[in-house]
Amino acid sequence: MGLHQDVLDMLKKTSRTFFIPISHLPSGLQEAVSSAYLCMRAIDEIEDHPTLEKHGKMRYLRSISRLLQAQTSVATFAHSGFSTTYNKQQDTLPEVTLRISEWACYAPEQIAPRIWDATAAMAERMANWVANGWKIRTESDLDSYTFAVAGAIGLLLCDIWAWFDGVQMNRTPAIHFGRGLQAVNILRNRTEDLARGVDFFPTGWSREHMQQYAMHNLSQADIYSRSLPPGPFVFFIQTPLALAYATLEALARGESKLSRSAVLQLTQQIKDD
Repeated sequence: MGLHQDVLDMLKKTSRTFFIPISHLPSGLQEAVSSAYLCMRAIDEIEDHPTLEKHGKMRYLRSISRLLQAQTSVATFAHSGFSTTYNKQQDTLPEVTLRISEWACYAPEQIAPRIWDATAAMAERMANWVANGWKIRTESDLDSYTFAVAGAIGLLLCDIWAWFDGVQMNRTPAIHFGRGLQAVNILRNRTEDLARGVDFFPTGWSREHMQQYAMHNLSQADIYSRSLPPGPFVFFIQTPLALAYATLEALARGESKLSRSAVLQLTQQIKDD
């Protein structure tokens, strides 16, 4: 009960978009997706950390990648290696990052290694992007970045769903799903990113270009999601898609983000539908 409640509390604390749809997933699938989300959020907090210097970010991300690659099972998971890695940053890194080994072992035994593999690969990619200063010059660079930190999560979700229900999903829309959500995040965090010296816009791109990029990817994922039979996984996919569309509209109106009340209203509407 303790870790289960901690997971729910951390999901609620770290994500307005995913907490509600994850909480409605059936047992087994919920634990797997929760584990995946919190592991990815843990390394994302390192990549985006406002005060951690470049080489520190690279060191921690690559250490996590190596540690995860060294694991074999939940029963033999080496938690001590992670606590040793963070020993000097207990007061700097957020709780979701410090507890990554717990989130990693929250997934069911059969799917946990796939989540570790995906997290390890993403941590290494993030370290590489930190190393080159997030230099994005072309749309191809942007595609590479949005795949590295989000599109690959779409592929992981396909694997989790196949493990849980035996359903093989079309993997191309899953990449669009991640890319579209990440593009919306880039638009929403534009001011903060520029303040820390990071520009995710390709050379010559305006906000309108990034909005078109986001809309293209979201629409490809949306078309596919509407062809799937109703169920908890479709609810999980369509909720962040709807919130992403609404966020784009809010940004176009000059708002900094979608309000909490709007999030709850949209989520309830999708649930009712």
